[in-house]
Amino acid sequence: MAPLICTPDEAVGHIGATDTIGFGLGPANPDAFLTAMSRRDDWVDLTVGGALLLGYYEFLAHPGVSYRCGFFGPAERILLAGGANIELVPGGFRQFAPILRRYNPRVMTVLAAPPDDGTVNLSLHIGATYDELLLAGRDPDRLLVVEVNPHLPRTRSLAPEYANTLPLDIIDILVEADGAPFTLAQAAPDEIDEAIADQARSFVTDGATLQIGIGAVPNMVATKLADGPGGGYGIHSEMFTEGLMRLHQAGKVTNDAKRLFNGVSITTFALGSAELYAWLDGNADVAFVPVQVVNDPTVIAQNHAFVSVNGALSVDLYGQVVADNIDGRQISGVGGHEDFVAGAEMRVDDHSLICLRSTAVSNGVTRSRIVPFLPEGSVVSTPRHHTGVVITEHGSADLSGRTVRERATALAEIAHPDFRDGLRAVAATLGRL
Repeated sequence: MAPLICTPDEAVGHIGATDTIGFGLGPANPDAFLTAMSRRDDWVDLTVGGALLLGYYEFLAHPGVSYRCGFFGPAERILLAGGANIELVPGGFRQFAPILRRYNPRVMTVLAAPPDDGTVNLSLHIGATYDELLLAGRDPDRLLVVEVNPHLPRTRSLAPEYANTLPLDIIDILVEADGAPFTLAQAAPDEIDEAIADQARSFVTDGATLQIGIGAVPNMVATKLADGPGGGYGIHSEMFTEGLMRLHQAGKVTNDAKRLFNGVSITTFALGSAELYAWLDGNADVAFVPVQVVNDPTVIAQNHAFVSVNGALSVDLYGQVVADNIDGRQISGVGGHEDFVAGAEMRVDDHSLICLRSTAVSNGVTRSRIVPFLPEGSVVSTPRHHTGVVITEHGSADLSGRTVRERATALAEIAHPDFRDGLRAVAATLGRL
């Protein structure tokens, strides 16, 4: 059956004042549909499940609406500060699919490129929602709402085993939109970011398989690899970034040393500039695969000379990493952080790099990001037994195979000089009681 073609406001008319809705992370957000939701004010008990909003949607602040969120971004933090009913559902990106299955929303909605040959292409995001979209579309008691936008690229997957398209005949409502896709500005790196990137670059060998996260440091690492000697790299990354595009454009990516998915860069979502989206359109060198595959540590571990580059907020002398919550405030979420850290610890030639500045300024006070012990109430993103290499602008500490005291001593040595003596004193006592 052909879908009902609607304007965003007409589509929202099919949502009950008491209802349940689910959508995917970031680039899967159906912007026009969610914006139209804010033009209604009759919500009684609407429960929304999603992650990483790329827009500020006023309906989420309505007292009759609750938002169960898997990953916080700026919009979630602003809404929460304003009193909206938002709560984090802790879970890594791979766990989003079973969490969504248990939630079982009546309505599933997603963003896609316009119909072509009887399907719509999920464009910049496949993530963990694909199976739930299919289930909703095939269930007569549920509703599948797909927003299509002609400005989105059509991306490839790896058929027949994987697909990033939905057949038109299972879509209930097709919403036509024409807005510019969300673009993510690149953070401008400074000399500290460059120093950290130089340290990280030293762990990448020719032919290495790379996972590059979001932020100034990972982007700078990719830029240095693109501009420097070496190459033959492979890409196996949860998020496809501007920096990874630059690596491709520089001719540094061949994907011919990978043990899995040879010959193609693998990702599960992309976020960046209009240039990145145009470059991805019809690009056979990049394949979008479900997060259950991309982020599986046992799959990650099969890559050749795998190097994972991610950030953190704080690390204690045991090597425990805080990456998504600081001082009780939710900053982001678990995402795929631990998956890639765990996947990169199974082979001697693999490296998980946790990159962070040595200090942060809070309420006018400079604090060390490498701390003796995590404060009470801290939420650990990555446990100590998974942490590999920690990098600051002052050096790198490879914790693999080291004792508790050796790890602590190595971490103290890459702290800011103003804090090293105190950290050294604590490090000397660890593992001795």
